[in-house]
Amino acid sequence: MEILQRRDTGGVTRLHMNAPERLNALSDEMLAALQSQIDALMEDRDSRVVILSGAGKAFCAGHDLKQMQAGRQAEDGGAAYFADLFNRCGAVMQGLQRLPQPVIAQVHGIATAAGCQLVASCDMAPAAEGTRFGVNGVNIGLFCSTPMVALSRSIPRKKAFEMLTTGRFLSCAEAEAAGLINRTVAPETLEDACDELAATVAAKLSAAVRIGKSAFYDQLQMPLDQAYAFTGEVMVENMLWRDTDEGIAAFLEKRSPDWA
Repeated sequence: MEILQRRDTGGVTRLHMNAPERLNALSDEMLAALQSQIDALMEDRDSRVVILSGAGKAFCAGHDLKQMQAGRQAEDGGAAYFADLFNRCGAVMQGLQRLPQPVIAQVHGIATAAGCQLVASCDMAPAAEGTRFGVNGVNIGLFCSTPMVALSRSIPRKKAFEMLTTGRFLSCAEAEAAGLINRTVAPETLEDACDELAATVAAKLSAAVRIGKSAFYDQLQMPLDQAYAFTGEVMVENMLWRDTDEGIAAFLEKRSPDWA
C-alpha cells in the first residue's frame, strides 16, 4: 500500500500520509514521497488547493526515531545521515510554502516535533478537538532546532521557546490562540471542514491565489518599505490581467465573473 496516497477532485488535491502503525512518522520513505508530490504539484496547473492529512490516530509524530538510531551505526556515528535527513526534511517544509497552491493541514490526534513543524509549514490548519501539539524532543535530549524554524515563524516567540524548552504540549485552544491552527472542530466534522475551506479557496481565481501566496511569504522577509514596494509591483501585475478586469467588472455589475 502506498505510504502517501493522492486523490484529485475538482481542483483539490488530497495527500494522505498512510503509515498509521508508525503514527505517520517522517521516515526516509515518507519524506521521499512528500518531496515527489511537491515536485509534481509545482507543475500541476489543475490542482488549486492541497489538503494534507494522516491515517490512524495521529497526524504525524515527527521523525522516525528507529531509523535515526539505525543511522548511528555508520562509521561517522551517523553525522552524514543526520545532515542529509534534516536537509531533506527542511526541503519538504520549504517546498510546502513554495508550492503555488495553498496547503491545508487536516490535523488530528497529535502533531509532535517534526509533525508540529509540518503543521506550522502549511498555510492553514483546522484541527480536531483533542489534538495536541508539541516540539518535545527536549524530553529525550534532542532540542527541536529544525522544527523551531517553522514554529517560531508561526507563533509568538515566548510561547515557542516555552514549548521547545519544556516539551509541554499545547491543547487545541492554546494552539488556536497562538495562531498555530486556524480553528478547532469536532473530530467527526474535520474532513468536511477542510473540504469546505479547500472548496472556498479553489473557487477563487487560481492565478491570483498563486501570485498572492508567493508574495505573502516573500514580503514577510522584507523591511516594511521594501515590502510595500514589492507588493505594489505584484498588484500592478495582477491588475493588468484580463481575468482581474473581468472580476472587477462582474462585481460592479453584480454578476458572476466569466474567468477564462
